[in-house]
Amino acid sequence: MARVEIRSATPADAPVIYGFIRALAEYEKLLDEVDATEADVAQALFGEAPRAFCDIAEADGRPVGFALWFYNFSTFRGRHGIYLEDLFVVPEARGLGAGKALLRRLAQRCREEGLARLEWSVLDWNAPSIAFYDSLGASAQSGWTVRRLTDGPLAALAE
Repeated sequence: MARVEIRSATPADAPVIYGFIRALAEYEKLLDEVDATEADVAQALFGEAPRAFCDIAEADGRPVGFALWFYNFSTFRGRHGIYLEDLFVVPEARGLGAGKALLRRLAQRCREEGLARLEWSVLDWNAPSIAFYDSLGASAQSGWTVRRLTDGPLAALAE
């Protein structure tokens, strides 16, 4: 079995990360919604003041997955947490433990930094991922509905 290791992404990983983003979007049937470019990803993660971060999972030295995340804040807990924006492992590497290793690294970061929580969203049709998250003890947050403003409505509200 391949050995999985987790490392922080570097600027040289921007093309790999962008490829993972597109592969995830394709899996989620949302590829038509990707308008980010590789340059956008590189700037967001490795620019002067990055606000998002990325870990890479490697199996035998080859990138096989990523976790892209950022800090959030819980007013009720009075502490920061981590929001996992994207978690993806290439199909041929699933079952090696890369997804769990990426989540473990984020959980370790939470403990090391005294963060209150690690949270993420999952598409309601993605039964394999939901089962995986359930197996880790993650709980669904019932009673909450995600709301989002983008494009025209976001611009209109900003006026």
